[in-house]
Amino acid sequence: MTQTITPTYTADEMMAVAAARRLGGTTVCFVGIGLPSLAANLARTTHAPECVLIYESGAIGAKPEHVPLSIGDGELAETADAVVSVPEIFSYWLQGGWIDVGFLGAAQIDPHGNLNSTVIGDYDRPTVRLPGAGGAPEIAALCRETYVMLKQTPRAFVEQLDFRTTVGTGGSGAGVTCVVTDLGVLEPDDSKRLILTELHPGATVERARESTGWDLDVAETLSTSLPPTEAELEALRALEPANGETPSP
Repeated sequence: MTQTITPTYTADEMMAVAAARRLGGTTVCFVGIGLPSLAANLARTTHAPECVLIYESGAIGAKPEHVPLSIGDGELAETADAVVSVPEIFSYWLQGGWIDVGFLGAAQIDPHGNLNSTVIGDYDRPTVRLPGAGGAPEIAALCRETYVMLKQTPRAFVEQLDFRTTVGTGGSGAGVTCVVTDLGVLEPDDSKRLILTELHPGATVERARESTGWDLDVAETLSTSLPPTEAELEALRALEPANGETPSP
């Protein structure tokens, strides 16, 4: 009789851990709110304590005890090494080439990593009007690398965006270099088209393809993510917002 082992972690937790593991050392990271912030702070509180987190609101070197619910969260300023103006964040830190990794979420992504965080449906008569671009276009264009965190569903992974907010792999800079989902990791191939390069434990290629709105290619060498450690899960759960809300991309 085969015994079924129930994972001690959720798909969201696996996604956050997999994303956090990609940050290391003294990485300077421009952090988006939601799951990107959760992953970045997990890296900072575990294997990358010297990772410098920068938020659009002007907080540099923020060290919040709980993942912030917005860029206006007071704990970002209270725990930061410095707080500067928003224009300085963009004109000096971002445009000056000081940021290693930009960490973004989105509502939609296409095969070339282009992102939509503006509207679902027609722009003039949208089904859903989203928060908008914010600093995402500049982050993807000017950071040395850009990571995206997004749950893998056919509604989010689409052949054609309803609106292109942010250029992905085809921009002038490095653009989107990694997409971490609840099923695995996608990275651009030589043609700058996203392919599946890593699967999380329990996920399958078939499920990843079913959850993608385009014909998803798979890397010749497909790796498998290591499950979260107890230390990673403990640190991750300690970062949950004080009000109990779950961050979303």
